[in-house]
Amino acid sequence: MHLPIDHPALNVRLARSAPPSAGVMGVGVATSGAVPRSVGMNRKVLEQHGFTGARASTLVVPSSSSATVVVVGLGDPDAIDTAVLRDAAAALARAVPGWNHVATNLVDAGVAAGLDAAEAAAAVVEGVRLATYRYLALKKDRSSAPSIDTLTLVVAAKSASAAAQGADRGLVIADAVRLARDLINTPPVHLTATRMAEVAAQVASRSGLGIEVLDEQGLIEANCQGLLNVNRGSTEPARLITLTYRPRNAKGHVALVGKGVMYDSGGISLKPSDGMHAMMKMDMSGAAAVLATMSTVSALGCTSAVTGYLVCTDNMPSGSALKLGDVISYRNGVTAEIHNTDAEGRLILADGLILAAEEKPDAIIDIATLTGACMAALGTKMAGVLGNDQDLVDRVRESSQRVDELVWQLPLHRPYRKLLDSQVADMRNIGGPYAGTITAALFLSEFVGEVPWAHLDIAGPMSSDADDGWLTRGGTGFGTRLLIDVVTHHGRGRSR
Repeated sequence: MHLPIDHPALNVRLARSAPPSAGVMGVGVATSGAVPRSVGMNRKVLEQHGFTGARASTLVVPSSSSATVVVVGLGDPDAIDTAVLRDAAAALARAVPGWNHVATNLVDAGVAAGLDAAEAAAAVVEGVRLATYRYLALKKDRSSAPSIDTLTLVVAAKSASAAAQGADRGLVIADAVRLARDLINTPPVHLTATRMAEVAAQVASRSGLGIEVLDEQGLIEANCQGLLNVNRGSTEPARLITLTYRPRNAKGHVALVGKGVMYDSGGISLKPSDGMHAMMKMDMSGAAAVLATMSTVSALGCTSAVTGYLVCTDNMPSGSALKLGDVISYRNGVTAEIHNTDAEGRLILADGLILAAEEKPDAIIDIATLTGACMAALGTKMAGVLGNDQDLVDRVRESSQRVDELVWQLPLHRPYRKLLDSQVADMRNIGGPYAGTITAALFLSEFVGEVPWAHLDIAGPMSSDADDGWLTRGGTGFGTRLLIDVVTHHGRGRSR
């Protein structure tokens, strides 16, 4: 299978009014305030048809003589933000699956609510592009593919320049998320660690990135014992992929480390054969998010240097597999006793964190589908964030709010470190039945030294059971937009 998958492009245009070629005109309407005349109905009539303006609700108004009007709910007019516009645009796209050319005034609606035109346009483009994503690479019948290929943003002349810039940015970001989703949704037989390295090389070539790939011999020479040991049970070799972006006069340096367990059986600590086991092709969602983020940094004019580490392997049981009681001796001198081979993500992330810390960046952020405990605590709509530097954690939280990828800070409670104590090594790789997300983060903290570091546990939001706002069923690509926002804002200081 060819990866990255070649999806049809979305052509985004700007116009003062809806062009005749647009078969659909999407019009934003809030729960109160004026109803645009283009709707052709007043609020009382809309309510008679069941439309109240609730966020992301829609009402399709067919016409035999002009474009079909889709009224899209914006909710409370005093609470319209980019998240509202993104969800409204997604709802619009889903309401008209058979149309090729859709126009909308949602950008102007955002500007009227006080939003920046560029941010509004980016959100609208992201909403349409992400809502129309489908993974169809292995389907013979692709008739369910969304048909929208042209989006016209109807904007006032004064907003056109900023909206055009925002639309371009929105397309870059949305297509990065689509790349991440393609990788996450691809079956493990088609996306091994070796194939992941080949995809990364394609992305690096077209995105102006440097790339280094460590194969088995390279991992031995680099003393990457986490990857080598977790990979022992697999017939597929491991890879550690490093992508580099170095702009002129870089304003700082951020390192990103992504967990890339291409398939996680649990190893000797075999997972039960249930629905979650079948989803373990998605255990490389962190690496997918890092690769997708790296694909955008040049196009978005990121002013900071960025290094991405993708630590990739299967976790499989066999006669040569990692065993309970084994001890891993890491490159930085730390030793870890294995008490559960299904707690493998932290074992391989350690290699990436060590290498990242040796480069002495301003910040390290790792992202991983790491613990079921985090999903149990926070559900499937938000990620956990922990770290050793509150300023960095706060910047991650600010980015999460800007892009509507929600995170919740959990404490890196140092007294819990004793739960990782081992009789034969510096620590063991699990800490018992309680506070699993915190003890996993405490394990990782042993490998970052004094570098400011934040850890994102995305086990909950890695997938969606159904279309929901900008999310589509399957792998979500969660964390991609968040990391893009973090690295492109790095060096600007925190917003106040």
